[in-house]
Amino acid sequence: MARASSRPADSRRTRLSAAERRASIIDAATSAFAESGFQRSTMAHIAARVGVTEPVLFQNFGSKVGLYAAVVAHASGQMCAMMRAFAAETDSIAVLLEHLLSPGHIDELHAPGSLGVIFADAMTLTAEPAVEQAVRGHMGELAEVLTEIITQGKQAGDLRSDLDPDAAAWLLLSFMSAHRFRSAVMPDRQRLEDHLAAMTLQALMDPNPSQRH
Repeated sequence: MARASSRPADSRRTRLSAAERRASIIDAATSAFAESGFQRSTMAHIAARVGVTEPVLFQNFGSKVGLYAAVVAHASGQMCAMMRAFAAETDSIAVLLEHLLSPGHIDELHAPGSLGVIFADAMTLTAEPAVEQAVRGHMGELAEVLTEIITQGKQAGDLRSDLDPDAAAWLLLSFMSAHRFRSAVMPDRQRLEDHLAAMTLQALMDPNPSQRH
């Protein structure tokens, strides 16, 4: 669904404004954390990607945890924007949800270098209050976007008329977020992933689409 992008450091070292410098650091850190995770990514590595010294990162974010919290916010903004764009472009919310839940998309979302890695990793950092707070807040933002999309699907008659959009949004987020768990322990994963996706989608769909009004 979404891969973290990183702009290479400008070898000419063009002078950036404070806001541009901060954005360039977040961009590089997003790519680093998506590729290597929080524990294996170092501030030195991220600084090298940006073309600055480590103290510049600490001046802007205070700590590695502070930078990671900013990256979570950035990743959330990207994912919210992409989901809204997908919803605006599709003719059927049911088709969009089928894509979001498909095993191929879930695997892509959690592949190294993708934004899903950042959220999956962040949810293991429960000892870091700043990260936990960022994840809690920004997962809420993702849920709000999904609630909007599901409401749109209800109004179009694609989804169940008795569906609670808030609960359905958290159902989708829970399904997508549990990828690491299923990958680690679930046997016959390909077959079961297909069935789990179909069952989740079926729980959302209008059972009588021909009776829409």
